[in-house]
Amino acid sequence: MLRLKGVSPNYIALAVPFFFLLIGIEILVARRRGRQIYRLADALTNLGCGITQQVILLFFNAFLLAVYVWLYRHARLVDVGRYPVAAWVLAMVSVDFIYYWWHRLSHRVNLFWSAHAVHHQSEDYNLAVALRQGVFTPFTNLPFLLPLALLGVPPLVYIAAEAFSTLYQFWIHTELVGRLGPLEKVLNTPSHHRVHHARNPAYIDRNYGAVLIVWDRLFGTYVPEREAPIYGLTRPLRSFNSLWAECQPVWELAGWTRHAPRLRDRLRVWLAPPERHFEWAGPERKLKLEDDKFDRPVRPALRRYLLINFALVVVLTFLLMMWGQLLPWPALAGGVALVLMGMLSIGGLIEARRWARPLEIARVALTALALIVFGLARG
Repeated sequence: MLRLKGVSPNYIALAVPFFFLLIGIEILVARRRGRQIYRLADALTNLGCGITQQVILLFFNAFLLAVYVWLYRHARLVDVGRYPVAAWVLAMVSVDFIYYWWHRLSHRVNLFWSAHAVHHQSEDYNLAVALRQGVFTPFTNLPFLLPLALLGVPPLVYIAAEAFSTLYQFWIHTELVGRLGPLEKVLNTPSHHRVHHARNPAYIDRNYGAVLIVWDRLFGTYVPEREAPIYGLTRPLRSFNSLWAECQPVWELAGWTRHAPRLRDRLRVWLAPPERHFEWAGPERKLKLEDDKFDRPVRPALRRYLLINFALVVVLTFLLMMWGQLLPWPALAGGVALVLMGMLSIGGLIEARRWARPLEIARVALTALALIVFGLARG
């Protein structure tokens, strides 16, 4: 695995305990206000998507960073890094500006939407939704950020600016924070971002900003929060399986491509806007605003089992994110496989799939075997 001297720690991994602490606080505050903003099945799917993204990226993070570092070392046109203040200002503003355009394109072109749609699948809106991220989004985002390497923004500054943008966006995924007065004119806030996640016709494809809302105001995509947002996609996922949530948007486009009558139609599938319906794709399946949320009741005994096992998967994921790069490839692959089996099993148990219990038994057995082998190796 590629190791780069001087690369900063994994800021997202370091923030994981704080993410869960803030989610816990949000749940308590909501209860004190008499509000129910979390559903177990949806919350586990949200977190499961984030876990899936992070463990898959353990195999690709070094490559994604190496592309930036190589361009910085061998192809930069200027060396803004010689002026630290300028480098930081350029990085922070440029990352935010680039994010706006990448985000806007991700809502207007199916190729990019298939990666980003994962983040919008939840029909709830809470801090757990912030962690619902698509596996493919770092790959669609990277080409937009590479110009910073050509401008000579040092890798550490680039990493820190990206991390700040990501961490800032966590707190805006909540219904519990209202309007923030004058800050609403400059910063992206929970109110602005609730609009972005809503499927109300007036709100679709609005408020793309990350940290700043000024880009939306400048480029005509800003809409204030007026009517109550209704969250989710107009073409719903209807599943609580986090692995299927990651794959379904790409699978759907691939199916449309396979049935397209001509080569140019196959290309159109990937370049068309998400709202485009193709006649060869079969009947269109769309939600109405008044439709109920998709849900699956979870029995109390199963709820306790899911929470305990999910917590164990979170711990394993955190350990892999922090120290996975130090493991041999077989050990890393084994750890990631156990995490993904856990995500698939939890989704299957929630949906009462026939294959879920055998898979869960196999996962528990493999986990026990892995612990025995690890113990013998340590001894």
